Amino acid sequence: MNAQALTSAAAHTFADPQARLDALAELSQRLLAACRERGASQAEVSCSEDAGLSVNVRMGEVETVESTRDRGIGVTVYFGQRKGTASTADLREESLEATVAQACAIARYTEDDPASGLADAELMAPGAREFDTWHPWHIDADRAIELALASEAAGRAFDARIENSDGTSVGTGASLAVYANSHGFLGRERSTQHSLSVSLIAGRGDAMQRDGWYTLGVDAEDLESAVSVGRTAAERTVARLAPRQIATGDYPILFAAESARSLIGHLIGAVSGGALYRRASFLLDSAGQKLFPEWFSIRENPFLPRALRSTAYDGEGVATRESMLVDGGVLQRYVLGSYSARKLGLTTTGNAGGVHNLLVAANAGDFASLVRQMGRGLLVTELMGQGVNAVTGDYSRGAAGFWVENGEIQYPVDGITIAGNLRKMFESIEAVGNDVDLRSHVRTGSILVGKMTVAGE
Repeated sequence: MNAQALTSAAAHTFADPQARLDALAELSQRLLAACRERGASQAEVSCSEDAGLSVNVRMGEVETVESTRDRGIGVTVYFGQRKGTASTADLREESLEATVAQACAIARYTEDDPASGLADAELMAPGAREFDTWHPWHIDADRAIELALASEAAGRAFDARIENSDGTSVGTGASLAVYANSHGFLGRERSTQHSLSVSLIAGRGDAMQRDGWYTLGVDAEDLESAVSVGRTAAERTVARLAPRQIATGDYPILFAAESARSLIGHLIGAVSGGALYRRASFLLDSAGQKLFPEWFSIRENPFLPRALRSTAYDGEGVATRESMLVDGGVLQRYVLGSYSARKLGLTTTGNAGGVHNLLVAANAGDFASLVRQMGRGLLVTELMGQGVNAVTGDYSRGAAGFWVENGEIQYPVDGITIAGNLRKMFESIEAVGNDVDLRSHVRTGSILVGKMTVAGE
């Protein structure tokens, strides 16, 4: 295998992404042929290349400037139902051949696994599709530094109590990926992602508070301005000064949108195939059960333009599809790749590698209206710790936010713990706002949960 075509442009930031994809596609076919020559009954190859730039500044000074260039080649072979996997980042002929040999050697010494093998051939995606996710940001390090400094300066100038900074970063990245398997499937994808984030510190000594803000998107044109990000970070930081404690008790909890998506993440973890076939989920045998209020729904849409997880095929080449995950409050299906589906006696849902663009339907208005609807309770803007038991659904996490009285935010709160059980929390959701946070593949607004236990003073 001649790797010269692949290495010749490695120092450039994808001047010709189509040529790079063509080269990766050709390499994948050569690797598949090498797997067949060594006797593999099935094989799959993943090739990726990433390039990026990131800068970090703090207190008006440049801390780091980093240019990245990564690649990865993964080879998986099957000898019947015995599986072997090996990977490399070295495109030299001898390294590629050794990678195939290692994968085959591993497979020959593993035991048969009835669930192993490629996804079924008839499930492969029919062809390539574009979702408007390729928008390279032609920005050099000097301009990125200017943006970072301007954003931090805007935040620090917002309020005299902001005397320190935890840093500001600007990042841009581009990714190319090819997946091919011995069914004849060959998929190509390209995507970009850009971000600007600011973290500020207000107050002094034990009274210091930290908060921040960030903007993220596949197109730099969709990012908030540097000044706007800095000012928003400053507003959030100053708002947290002089926090108070609240009495321990049971209160309504309003999860701000950026915190609310973690609740959906816990759901996905519990209904994913790996947790289910290991029987390590509090939602075993829950498909078809009512878990949420009747108005609640979650739709998966892999085909959204300019979204973070849009794709025509999953990590196994299986065609993705738009479908309901929760409808009428009822869990419609699990989240499965082919391996976990076989372990469960089911069919893959096209989710090898994860979910694609989850849309949580709103039944309420904007953030302010949800605060008014809650009336009295706790607004959670930050969660800390990992206190979630995936087997029982017990939930206990550190939190910070604001106390709400008479439908208005009164004062900041920190040093508290919120606790409950996820199944009960899902049942107790009273509203989802239309203040959707688009900075994630889980698109949800703020979520109001009727009651949770808050451990305060």
